[in-house]
Amino acid sequence: MKTFLAILLAAFAIMAAPAQAQERDVPYWASIRASELNMRVGPSRDYKVSWVYRRPGLPVKVVRVMEGWRLIQDPDGEQGWVVARLLSPDRTAMVIGDEPAALRDSPDDSGGLRWSAEPGVLGEIGDCSDGWCEFDVDGRRGWVRQDRLFGAEEP
Repeated sequence: MKTFLAILLAAFAIMAAPAQAQERDVPYWASIRASELNMRVGPSRDYKVSWVYRRPGLPVKVVRVMEGWRLIQDPDGEQGWVVARLLSPDRTAMVIGDEPAALRDSPDDSGGLRWSAEPGVLGEIGDCSDGWCEFDVDGRRGWVRQDRLFGAEEP
């Protein structure tokens, strides 16, 4: 019985962690956790779906919190309500602009070019300072100018 109770408590703690991680001051950055996420015009399943996201890892800005729902803003500036548990607190970023972004070996325009990332590429974001951010795209790491990444600036 004690083993069962311990397993039950551990499972509850694991399930509660994502929701608890989303309880913080707005605005803040999050990313889409689900393979499919409905954006609604209001904070309830009773509201119509205005957009369907099918891109896990897409960074979004959370601008408002309401009882299990989050008002988000996507990279195109669209806003709507999503279920909080389908968001992750993991920081990601998306390359923006019209041209590929250079991933350099140091946080400087004179740093060696490692890779180029097309607009729309998603990656994990690391530390940012002096206008540069560490950026990891499936193990390809480098430094990218902060203004080339949606999700890198202060929310």
